[in-house]
Amino acid sequence: MESNANAANLARPRGRPREFDVDTALDRAIAVFTARGYHGTAISDLTDALDLTAGSIYKAFGDKRGILLAAFDRYRAVRSGKLSDAVAAVPLGRDKVRAAMVFYAEAAHGAPGHRGCLVVSMATELAASDPVVAERVAAAHRANETVLRELVLLGQADGSIPATVDAEAAACTLLCTMLGMRVIGKTGRSRDRMITVADTAMKILE
Repeated sequence: MESNANAANLARPRGRPREFDVDTALDRAIAVFTARGYHGTAISDLTDALDLTAGSIYKAFGDKRGILLAAFDRYRAVRSGKLSDAVAAVPLGRDKVRAAMVFYAEAAHGAPGHRGCLVVSMATELAASDPVVAERVAAAHRANETVLRELVLLGQADGSIPATVDAEAAACTLLCTMLGMRVIGKTGRSRDRMITVADTAMKILE
């Protein structure tokens, strides 16, 4: 009887971790980390949001920090793609810079504004104590500043931005404005106000 029971147990298929779409899971993790911060997020918050067991999450990402880093990379990739689409929709360099500023302004009001930016959140919460996060944040800032500088140079090449504008300084100033909009947007600002901020920042290109 015992051998028969053992044979039955061996024949029974073992349970497998739930299969899931990684990008969907990371998008949900982004929402949790952005709203609650890294330290304010418990594994139970992630299991609820992702609809996964803790075991499945650990197997896929290692630990909570591993989920954060994967979510951060996913956030950057998605936002960079959307920013590229926004600036590609207009022809001149100056218009492309404004499209980038408006892109950030649109994310700095209403529900997206209250939710905030994962890059800004990680910069203020973890960058000072976690070198890996600090490098990822710095890389994100460098990438966006490079995009802005190239757009300013494009505008100078096509004549929509004066050649006297310092492209390096302008790009850094515009980046600081963008990041500031994401911070201030968490306190509740109107769309009109954020668009006005974007248009005021554009004056440095005159």
